[in-house]
This record gives sequence, structure tokens and C-alpha cells, in this order.
Amino acid sequence: MRNQLTVLLVGEVDRELRGEVFQAQKVKSAPHYFEISIPHPVIVGEAKSSIDNVPLVFSIKGYPPDILLIESTIEVKDVFDHEAMAKLESAIYEQSYKILAEHGGSRDYSETYSVFSVSGYAGEPEQFLKHSPAIASLLKSERLELDPKEIEHTMSAQIKYAKNDLAIIDWDGAFLFDPEGDVLPTIELLTLANLQLLRARILDRQLDDRLKHVSKFIKRPESSKKLFKVFDNAELSEDLRQIIKIIMSSIAEVQLLERDIKLIGDWYSARLYDLATHKFKVNEWRATIKEKLDLLEDVYGIVKENFSISEKDRAEWIQIIAWFFLQIGWFVLIIIEFLYFTK
Repeated sequence: MRNQLTVLLVGEVDRELRGEVFQAQKVKSAPHYFEISIPHPVIVGEAKSSIDNVPLVFSIKGYPPDILLIESTIEVKDVFDHEAMAKLESAIYEQSYKILAEHGGSRDYSETYSVFSVSGYAGEPEQFLKHSPAIASLLKSERLELDPKEIEHTMSAQIKYAKNDLAIIDWDGAFLFDPEGDVLPTIELLTLANLQLLRARILDRQLDDRLKHVSKFIKRPESSKKLFKVFDNAELSEDLRQIIKIIMSSIAEVQLLERDIKLIGDWYSARLYDLATHKFKVNEWRATIKEKLDLLEDVYGIVKENFSISEKDRAEWIQIIAWFFLQIGWFVLIIIEFLYFTK
């Protein structure tokens, strides 16, 4: 029997990622367009290290423009040894975070995930459910002994494709049982679910920043209505363009990712992906993002209205000033004529 631990870390970096596109294995019974529909990473490089004198290779890929994926797989003696797995998992995460930092990323906007896989066994995978307490604790990254009801709830998030395989999905990790060891396609789907969660968090942050930025135009002080402020519309006009840009790019990014995932189809891959995104509460993030997009559009309407009023005020002031100079001109002509006839 073979036991493996695969650790995934996806994180935002401050540079554009480029490289050769990485082609992963096809998922079980996926439709013919699966390989061209889902987002594929580019190959960035690799890093080598060791833990307890055991060699470890970190595969570094990127999802353009700025999401880095750090993945490593290591053979383990007993995947159900909770204490040993927790210690090993923590050590790999620390090294992964160092690699992320070297590429300009931080822990604040990153997602980690552990996949424990068992292969090379005979019979059905239910034989391993006697280790349910250890499995549930590892999936929740919890070192305390869990309540039986919590263990039962965690173990209920299962999906089977064949009679002799099984996948158990939770927030911090997954347990995959496959006698043939065909787990790489499933790991890719779990990576995509973490990618979508991270992109949702990043988009949520961007919308918060934009809302804070444009709020100052709604709370514009009365002094802005004075004459010397009437002509100063450059900042307001630029902000209108920025709001339109962030609205369009945000909507496009969300729709693009959702379109790609929908193209997976109603196969094992789609069912597993739905289970993972449900655990990650991606739908709740989508709802929050939609609310903020709607709010941003409302703010845009208010700012645009203020801009229109400002334009109207500027036109009125131009008319007043023009009329003032016209009156001065007429007054000068009258004086000139008066001096001419009294000369």
C-alpha cells in the first residue's frame, strides 16, 4: 500500500507570471472539451529542499497574471498517523511560504490545502473508515480530539466514482482513496477550487479599496462648490474612468472563471468540484462580490451625477464670466465714445 501527502499553496504575487503552459491529465469521464476549457497554469520552475533528510521537490506554476501555485508531494509511512502528518504538513507549509515570499507574495492572500492519498490496496476503501477520527482531524487541521458528531459531519462529504475509490473533501484538506493511484486529476480540480476562492478574496479586497477611494467624492465638502473649484474636474473625471474600468474588469474576471468551470460538464469532475466549492463557501463569496459590484455601480451613478452637476455649474460660470466681460467691453466702448465726443 502506498501513502502520499500533497501540499498545495496558491498565493497572490506582485509580478506577472509567464511560461510554458502546463497540460495536466484528463479527469475521469470528463467531456472532450475539458482540457481546453479549464484554466491551465504555466510552468515557472521548481525548488529543491529536504525535511528530516528526506528530499522534497516543490513544483512552481502560475495562473496568469499573478497567482502562484507551489505544489509538493512526499511519500509517507502512515497517512493516518495524525501527529506525524500534522508535523510534516506544517514543515512543508513553512518552506512553501518562503518560496511564495521569494516571488513577491505574502500569507495574507494565499490559500493552503493538503491532500492525503492512499493507493495500492485491495478491496473497497470503506475499510479505512475505521481511521475516521484521524482523518477528520487532519482534514480540519485540528490537533484536538473531535466530537463524534463533528467527525460524522466531516466524513459525510464523500464522493465515489467507482466501487473501489473514494474522496472525502473538507475545508483544509482531502483524503483520496484510489487503488490505481489515479489522483492527479482530482488534485488539479481541488487546486482550481482553491484558486477560485483566492481570486474571490482578492476581488473582494479590490472592490473594498475602490469603494473607499470613491467615497470621498460622495462626501465632497461644500468648499468644492466655490469658484476656484468649479474648473477642477480632472480628478473626478479620472475617477469615473477608474470606476468603469474596475467594474468591467471585475465582471469579466468573475464571468470568465465561472464560464470555464461550467464547461467541465455534469460528470464526476463537476460533482467533485461542486462539493469542494461548497466546502469553501465560494457561493457566499460570489454573493458578497455581487453586492459590492452593485454598490460600486450605485456609487458610480452618484459620482456621475455630481460630475454632471459640476459640468452644468461650470457652464453657468462660463456664461456669467463671459457676460461680465461683455458688460466691461460695452462699458469701455461707452467711455471711449464719451471721450471722443467731449474732446
